Amino acid sequence: MRVVPLAIFVFALGLATVCHAATVRVAVASNFSGPMKKITQEFEASSPHKVVLTFGSSGKFYAQIRSGAPFDVFYSADEQKPTRLASDHLAEAKSQFCYAVGVLALWSAKRPQVELNERSLSNTTFSKLAIANPRLAPYGAAAVDVIKNLGLWERLQKSLVQGENITQTFQFVQSGNADLGFVALSQLHLQPEPSTDTYWIVPDSLHTPIRQDAILLKRGLDNPAAAALLEFTKSAKARSIIENFGYRTPGPH
Repeated sequence: MRVVPLAIFVFALGLATVCHAATVRVAVASNFSGPMKKITQEFEASSPHKVVLTFGSSGKFYAQIRSGAPFDVFYSADEQKPTRLASDHLAEAKSQFCYAVGVLALWSAKRPQVELNERSLSNTTFSKLAIANPRLAPYGAAAVDVIKNLGLWERLQKSLVQGENITQTFQFVQSGNADLGFVALSQLHLQPEPSTDTYWIVPDSLHTPIRQDAILLKRGLDNPAAAALLEFTKSAKARSIIENFGYRTPGPH
């Protein structure tokens, strides 16, 4: 007699879990691909929900969401695009928060003869300097800030090669099509045993902070997996993952 009620309880509990399970579709800035995959892995292990990730440039995601793309959550590479989506009533303004602060690095795939630093940009021994498209990618806009603040904008015009996003910019340097490039420090953390003398972490004082915001989109308002994923991203476990990938995190939300 005691076995039957227990079986019923287990069945009911399992049924309830299945009923609450949901799938969340997430648009993620390409620079955040490494930590987002790890966060998703931990999230799915601790909840009944599933996550479908799509990576790309924040500028293109912004345009796609405005055109009705079926995303529930947006992890942007900046704070402006989520704010604009909220203003356009395409996202829930109260859900917006900063999940990471990007760190910009000047990188060479080859071990340079001297340590990289801000003087490396005024050195004439390189011919191509890669940056992400500043109109679409916040890391590209930050790179332009650095070049201008160092008074090198006019001088480096002929050396610039532009990637569509930060991933393509990284590939330009990795493949040798550019001698140097401004990339996300998080990309270097994905490389096997990156050598610290092949990159320079750009001081924050040389560019506008790269605050990366997430927001719940209108399509995800009734999706329990969307709200749960955003909440998990604020947890100590997720913040630790983000920092291990070379980002800074803001204070507790």
